[in-house]
Amino acid sequence: MKATRFATLLSLCAVVTAGTIAGTATGAAAAPTGCTITYGSNWAQSICTGGTGQHRINMLQQHFMPGAGGIICNGNWAEVGQISYTPCANHTIVNVWITTQG
Repeated sequence: MKATRFATLLSLCAVVTAGTIAGTATGAAAAPTGCTITYGSNWAQSICTGGTGQHRINMLQQHFMPGAGGIICNGNWAEVGQISYTPCANHTIVNVWITTQG
């Protein structure tokens, strides 16, 4: 009786595990593609038109006071087809880039 109960429990665990794996499996994910950056002296934005996942615009500026360090402005995480935007200070732009996930 115990062997039958154990075998049933083992089979049930296998079915639940297989169902969980199948239920959470997704198609091949492709990082966002076709991304473009637009920026001005105190703002930046990005949009990605292909792939899946999210993107975020980032801007690095140099503070006008020597030794004050950099200013990093990060936009919102946005889905493909949506705009990520960040306002920033009005200092010298060092770099603008996109971060992706998914």
